[in-house]
Amino acid sequence: MKRRNFLKKAALTSLTTLVGTEIVFGNLIPEGYSPLFLQDPDPFKMFDKDTRMSVLNDKPWNIEAKAHLLDEKVTSNKFMFIRNNGIIPQDIDINNWTITFKGESVSQEKTYTLNELKEKFTQHTYQLTLECGGNGRSEFDPPAKGNQWTVGAVACASWTGVRLRDVLEDVGIKGNAVYIGYHAADTHLSGDPNKEPISRGVPMAKALQDETLLAFKMNGEDIPLAHGYPLRLVAGGWPASASGKWVNGISVRNKVHDGNKMTGTAYRVPCDPVEPGAKVKDEDMCIIESMPVKSLITYPRTGAVLSNKKTLEIRGHAWAGELEVAKMEYSIDFGSTWNACSLEKPINRLAWQHFSAKVTLPKEGYYEIWARATDTNGKSQPMVLPGWNPKGYLNNACHRIAVKVG
Repeated sequence: MKRRNFLKKAALTSLTTLVGTEIVFGNLIPEGYSPLFLQDPDPFKMFDKDTRMSVLNDKPWNIEAKAHLLDEKVTSNKFMFIRNNGIIPQDIDINNWTITFKGESVSQEKTYTLNELKEKFTQHTYQLTLECGGNGRSEFDPPAKGNQWTVGAVACASWTGVRLRDVLEDVGIKGNAVYIGYHAADTHLSGDPNKEPISRGVPMAKALQDETLLAFKMNGEDIPLAHGYPLRLVAGGWPASASGKWVNGISVRNKVHDGNKMTGTAYRVPCDPVEPGAKVKDEDMCIIESMPVKSLITYPRTGAVLSNKKTLEIRGHAWAGELEVAKMEYSIDFGSTWNACSLEKPINRLAWQHFSAKVTLPKEGYYEIWARATDTNGKSQPMVLPGWNPKGYLNNACHRIAVKVG
């Protein structure tokens, strides 16, 4: 009895600490009852996010930024989108964290601790653009199922880790290796420990790129839990779903990886254009690889009202998957004419690029400023929604903001 009373008092003390004030009648909380403040968690505090972020889903957590919140050249944690498929792992023991390499195409199965990765292999740092394949889904008509992302499911943070290529060379891979697939510590929403929420991968050519990392730091610090602590695969320029969080396993396959969210229509688009609303057979869907050219105006925010101003400075970011952005333009007349922006080179391959321009507004009134990027292959963003697809992927239409002068 004394032990039970002690545990109850300890639990009450912990709850009081969490809520930040006395829990009146706390001694009367029924056994097994979870107070409301625990039942309805605050994601902004939980994940250290800015309260201006938008929560799209809490089972699993999916949170996006607004365009103007992404004005930083290097995205900080508080503005980085969260895209999850399962339940975030808890009680992570970093001292005993391991990653195991296995599969049909490894010379040997091999396991590394996190410290072994850090000590055995050279560490590298890159800024890498990660964008959800469904970013912009809310604009598709007819609507596509899934989280209705607007424009904020993209980020470009600085990632530090070891090259996946270096580790694979140490493991030893066979000549028949075609794909790698990742495995992670998050759990399926059903709670079934035998189901993986997501297990995607990339072809060997992508896995062996310099910039494909097993990362353990983001912006110089341990990766935040919501973004994959303590170890994340980062494959910039491809759908962010290829960059598995909480990674504890890599399978080297002699075929295209067939883990959860790799088959059917998941992260696939029709191989050929289809009419809106069409049914597409699984075998006619192609896996998304390099993301399309795209841009985002981050300053000023849409809806800005300008007093006695005829010149407006704009800025933002542009990216093009595996390619670079070669040209950046803006329009103030609904795409009738286009003007050049200043465009910076990326700090490294697969990082987004920053653009800016001084926009002259001829008189008072309502304006829309449109942004259009063109990649090094000469492909430009469409002015309107690109081809429809069943899952609402790859919307790279021109970003637009509205401003009022007067």
